[in-house]
Amino acid sequence: MSQHIAIVEDEAALAANYRDALERRGFRVSVYGDRAGASAAFGRQLPDLAIIDVGLGDDIEGGFELCRELRSQSPELPIVFLTARDSELDIISGLRLGADDYLTKDISQAHMLARIVALFRRVQALRVPELREHLLEQGPLGLNLERMTAHWRGSLVPLTVTEFWMVHTLARHPGHVKNRQQLMESANVVLDDNTITSHIKRIRRKFQALDPAFDGIETAYGMGYRWNGSQG
Repeated sequence: MSQHIAIVEDEAALAANYRDALERRGFRVSVYGDRAGASAAFGRQLPDLAIIDVGLGDDIEGGFELCRELRSQSPELPIVFLTARDSELDIISGLRLGADDYLTKDISQAHMLARIVALFRRVQALRVPELREHLLEQGPLGLNLERMTAHWRGSLVPLTVTEFWMVHTLARHPGHVKNRQQLMESANVVLDDNTITSHIKRIRRKFQALDPAFDGIETAYGMGYRWNGSQG
C-alpha cells in the first residue's frame, strides 16, 4: 500500500499543487483546509507523514497547535512544516513543538519532494535495521531500532525520528565529538546551526523531564556534541 501523506493547507490552489506533485511520486494524499477538519481526521487515523502550514486562515497559530496535538498522539510520526513564515522564532517554535523539518514555501517542488523522501527513508532505515543493531544500550539508555523507541532508566523518551537518529549517532560512540555536519549526515537532513542547537536542546529537555540530573549530551564548544558515557 502506498504511503499516506496529509496536507493541512488553507490555500486550495497551493494544496492542490502539492497534492499533484506528491501523487505523481506514488503517494496517497489527503488535503485539509483547516485545523478542525485535520484534527477530526487524525483522530480517526493518523497518516504516515503530515505536512502542515503554520497559519490556517484566521487561525494564525493553528499549525503549531495541530503539531502539538499530533505529537501527543504519536511521538514518531514525521511532521513537516511548509509555510510562508520564515522568521527564526517561527522556525525554532516549530522544531520545539516536535516537527522533523521546517520548509518555507519558496522551496522548489523537487527540493520539497527530496526532503520528504529522505524523511521516509530515515523512518524505514530505523524500522528495518541490520539485525545486530536492533538494540543499543549505553548505561541507562536503551535504543530499539526496530521499534524506533528510546528508554532512559526504563522510561520511554518520546523522541521524533530526527531526534532518535541524533541520539543514536551520539550514543553509538560515547565520548566521541560529532560536529553539526556529521549529525546532519547521519539524520539525512539539511539544517542550519541554530536548528541543530534547537534539536539538541529539545532532546535534553525530554530526557530531563524523566531525570532532572540527566547530563548525557555534552556540548564541545566550537566543535559539536558528544555522549557522556559516564552517566550511570
